[in-house]
Formats: sequence, C-alpha cells, structure tokens
Amino acid sequence: MLKGKRILLGVTGSIAAYKSVWLVRSLVKEGAEVKVIMTPSATDFITPLTLSVVSGNPVYLKPYNPDTGEWHSHIDLGFWADIFLIGPATANTIGKMAHGVADNLLLTTYLSARCPVMVAPAMDVDMFRSKPHQDNLKILAERNCIILNSPEGDLASGLTGEGRFLEPEEIIYELKNYFARFPEKKTKIAGKKILITAGPTFEPIDPVRYIGNHSSGKMGVALAEKAVQMGAEVVLILGPTSVKPVPGKIEVIHVTTAEEMYKAAKTHFPVTDIAIMAAAVADFTPTETFNRKVKRGKEDLVLRLKPTRDIAAMLGKQKHTNQLIVGFALESNDEIENARKKLVRKNLDFIVLNSLNDDQAGFGYDTNKITILDKSGNQKEYPLKSKSEVAGDILSYLQEQI
Repeated sequence: MLKGKRILLGVTGSIAAYKSVWLVRSLVKEGAEVKVIMTPSATDFITPLTLSVVSGNPVYLKPYNPDTGEWHSHIDLGFWADIFLIGPATANTIGKMAHGVADNLLLTTYLSARCPVMVAPAMDVDMFRSKPHQDNLKILAERNCIILNSPEGDLASGLTGEGRFLEPEEIIYELKNYFARFPEKKTKIAGKKILITAGPTFEPIDPVRYIGNHSSGKMGVALAEKAVQMGAEVVLILGPTSVKPVPGKIEVIHVTTAEEMYKAAKTHFPVTDIAIMAAAVADFTPTETFNRKVKRGKEDLVLRLKPTRDIAAMLGKQKHTNQLIVGFALESNDEIENARKKLVRKNLDFIVLNSLNDDQAGFGYDTNKITILDKSGNQKEYPLKSKSEVAGDILSYLQEQI
C-alpha cells in the first residue's frame, strides 16, 4: 500500500523523536520514499545523521546549506510529497502551525504544502488537555489537517494519560488506511479536471431563518472522493452540510446560497473537463431578506419568492465540444419523462434520476437507487447500493462517454 509513496516526515523537539528512527526504517521497508525535515530543537534528541542513514536521503534542517549555499526549497518539498507527516508534533509546533508562524523550515513547508498533512501529537497529559492546545488542534482540523489520535499511555514525565506519540506500526496503519481511500488507478478520468456541486443551498429569510432542503451532500462528496481515487483533479463546490470529504486532494469551495454556488460554478467551469451537478440547489429564494429577526405577529407572514439562477442550464449553454456535463434529477411523479425533459433542456450528456418513491434512497440516507438516462436515449437502472458504490457506478458510466 505504501510502495512508491513519497512521504515527507517532519520531526520536532520531543523525547518521542527517537521513535522516528523506527518509523522511517519501517516506511522504507514498506517501499516508501522518505525525506525528513527536523526542527532545530529536534536535534537535541536525535541526530540528523541517524535519520539520513535510515532514510537514504539528506535531512533538511535549514532553508539552505550553510557550507554550499544550496537552497532547500520548502515549496519543492511540499510539491514532492504525497503526504506530509508531522510527528512527533509538539504543542509548540502545533500552536505555530495553527497561527501561521513560519520560523523554521518545517513550518514554512507546512504553510506552502499542497499535499495532505497528517499530524501525530506528542506531549505530556496536562499540556495535551489544555484548552489552548485543544483549540489549536481544532483549528488545524478545520483546515483539513488529519489529526491522529494521542492515546493514553506511559509518558516521559512518569505520568500516565493522553498525549502519547503513536507507535510506528500504528502510524503506518493510519497511513495505509489513508492511501487505501485514495489508490492510484489508471482510468479514463485520470488527470481530468472535474467540477462537482454537492449539498443543499440555504436561502436566507432573516438572520435566523432560511429556505432549504434535506440534502446531506453525501452523494456529491462520495463522487468527489471516488473521482480522486480514480486519478482526477476535483473541485468540490459544497453547500452547508456536516459531511466533510477526506482531507487532502480535493479542493473544497464552501458556499451557502444558490447565487454563491452559481458564481463559483461559472468561475471554475471554463477550465473543467467534466461537471457533475449533484447539489440540491434551491429553485426559489426570497425577494427580500430581513436584517433583523422577524417577530411573531397576529397576521400571516407572506414571503415573496423569485427563481434562482439555473446552474446546470448556464453550464449547458457554455459547454464546448470537449466538455461533459452530468445532471441529477429528483422526481416524485412521471420520473423518466421529467428527467428526459431536463436532460434535453439543460444540454446534459446524461442525467442521474432519483425517485422519492424509492425506499432508503435520496436525501439523508447512506444508500441510493438510481437510473441513468443519456442523450442517446439509453436508460440503465441500478439496484439499491451504498452511495460510495453508486458513485462508482456513475463514474464508470461516465468513462464510457469519454
């Protein structure tokens, strides 16, 4: 699973730094290529020479080699890596990462890295449990860093509790688990730029209330994750939802309203090979938004609504010969007829039909049941499956159109 993977390891000034020797050695045995960056304080616990020998690569300490003047580009290191693993990560380094401090090579590499970043904390229990540190971990998690567990165990202070640096085999398990979700495959969509919309949109009435729907975003996120696994470059325009894609290789653009999603799609579509419109975009939005919460009164509250701009139709008009657009249709009656009309009207290449009459399918569920209809008149029905499997079916159908 790790064979051929390029892993950049960041080692910070923790007593647990000694474990990095076994970690690097184990990664190399797994077939990974490993490069190491050390913070200045890490050298108090382990020598760069040791890690250089076990990794088979030079160890990076400073932005340049003081003997030769050779520049060690933090940008190039971030581009090189498939993943940047920072561990052991001290509270000091985690705090600096959270607040944009860049006073050593490890931190400048982190701030410019485009690869996924995995953090394995290591510190004493009271430091680990402190509110500032927990706040910093939340900040990094919100920025899509993968935060590994710091389980209870015997600590260097003599105490027992949380904050223990994971054992090398535990970290390797986490790395394998991550890459298992993003295996590299040679597919027809490998290298293609895919734009995916997902989730609902919320149309504000006042600062408290909005018009929305029950979409969870699970289907669109599953499509984004599966497309990345197949080698595509994915931009995911995601409406307000608690569902989060696996961090790392998906560019996520968060939006709230239909208008925000429209503008984001219009901006990114010109450089897109394939667009998949999986979002449940509101068809209407209030003509007037109140700046203050509307209070309950004796009289009825009348809301006047206007149509939102049709994203799929806009893209269908702009589409050129080498682009493909996939639409979604959620219908409650005359499903096939309505889906075909939408397919033609919006100039789609094929459309994925969901029916509200199918049990355990559609909004909120982890499963879905679809029928695909294309512009050539073909129709293919699929049984109820998990949304991850459905995503695979949709992308397999897509590959037949390329």
